[in-house]
Amino acid sequence: MNWDEVCKDTLLQDLPYKVELNEWGNIVMRPASNRQGNLQTKIAFHLMSHMPDGTVLTECSVETAKGVKVADVVWASDAFLQRNRGATPYIEAPEVCVEIQSPSNSDAEMAEKRSLYFARGTRECWLCDEDGNLSFFSQQGKMDSSQLFPTMADRIEAEA
Repeated sequence: MNWDEVCKDTLLQDLPYKVELNEWGNIVMRPASNRQGNLQTKIAFHLMSHMPDGTVLTECSVETAKGVKVADVVWASDAFLQRNRGATPYIEAPEVCVEIQSPSNSDAEMAEKRSLYFARGTRECWLCDEDGNLSFFSQQGKMDSSQLFPTMADRIEAEA
């Protein structure tokens, strides 16, 4: 199965799951909690309010070496959007890719996703745990804070 087929399949459109494709074209589904949705919204809001010259997307699909991965939140510069206009999934990763780790995600899985996004050109990957704690990563490894968004707090309060 390819990403276009997944997006057009009416049976998959109202699932309460995050859908991705693995490297063999198989659908991978993970449940998303309301708390995760709340964290996603708050991170997106922060990105939108602190970097006006780009776009924030949620549930952003990126073609990787191991299938289509869907970042929970991304920030894409205007230049990125010009290069990738209309693409679904994107063949390169936006400058910032954020993953919110759910209980079903292992640390190894999150490290692999970061690696896949970096291989597609992202500049930073952020990982948010269920308690709202943010970790920031560059291609070189973990950072104390975001270089692109230095005012980003390292903790997000979620109500849900």
